[in-house]
Amino acid sequence: MATRRKSAQPEQDARLVDPIKQALDEAEDLLREAANASGDKADELREQALETLRRSRLALHDMQDSILDRGRQAVRVTDDYVHERPWQAATAAGIAGLLLGLLIARR
Repeated sequence: MATRRKSAQPEQDARLVDPIKQALDEAEDLLREAANASGDKADELREQALETLRRSRLALHDMQDSILDRGRQAVRVTDDYVHERPWQAATAAGIAGLLLGLLIARR
């Protein structure tokens, strides 16, 4: 089951990040056009760019909430695992510490 999550993760990240990248690219293009335009056209382009940036900010906040939720979920799963299998968790931590110690000692 962990393999499925890892393979689906880049797709989820792309779904979250791609719209933000597109919105920022759009805002950048609008601001370039506004720099070359004058009068009402420039004002309109700046307003469109600002609105695009506002939408991007909201999307970033949504992404942040999603990432925090996934982090909290990972913490809960890890906590449950450690409480259900304390000796396995202690053994895994000991082995990880031993391997880390060996790697540090080699240098």
